[in-house]
Amino acid sequence: MPSLADVTVVVPTRNEERNISRFLNSLPEEVALVVVDASTDATPAIVRRERPRRTRVILRASGLTEARQLGARHARTPWLLFTDADVAFDTGYFARVAELPACDLAYGPKLSRDEYRRYYQWFARGQRLLHALGLPAASGSNLLVSARAFLAVDGFDLALACNEDSELVWRIHGNGGYCVFDPDLVVWATDHRRLHRGVVAKTAHTLARCALLRTGVMPRRWRSHAWGYWSDSAPYGAGQKRAGRASAPG
Repeated sequence: MPSLADVTVVVPTRNEERNISRFLNSLPEEVALVVVDASTDATPAIVRRERPRRTRVILRASGLTEARQLGARHARTPWLLFTDADVAFDTGYFARVAELPACDLAYGPKLSRDEYRRYYQWFARGQRLLHALGLPAASGSNLLVSARAFLAVDGFDLALACNEDSELVWRIHGNGGYCVFDPDLVVWATDHRRLHRGVVAKTAHTLARCALLRTGVMPRRWRSHAWGYWSDSAPYGAGQKRAGRASAPG
């Protein structure tokens, strides 16, 4: 599996100045970093100051899915690690990456050391169960994908305002990609804004949209709307309304 130099971390940011330093401090110097930023605060300045090497900051006022796709397009390594700025990688994360079996995609859980610990633990158990049943249940906060597999399915579906991570993984899996769930490949949540808005509402939102996407019955007009999931308190605003897919990593 990849060495650190083979990995580019791709992270979209929007007004993450209270989280970004913890995120940056959890990254090894050897991995490349692409930040696609839509901030009105000091986030990009903090990134440039605290991680000047092997880092590219792209200023673009875009939605979450487009930001992930744009970051992937600017990566120059054989592996892409999609994540969010409100997490920190476990101290053993990147050593674990090097020990993964040969695969096209790998993911692990997002856990918490403080609030909502039980919620994250149960969510991780659900991921493990679904994976065992043949349905990869990855999250965009902890998703390692080979650039080759990403390119083979044309990357993210830009018509989706959210749940673009789950949909991407299903297409890679459906295209014959070998997916690995590793419970020791942990990222730690450092900000719980969305859960503060309601655990039940967030869970219901995720399950309902994923079920509709997976079964193929979601109306096309719903794909570009986030059903009120994003707000000014969350990293990204209103859902995207762009259709189609952008080019994959070059």
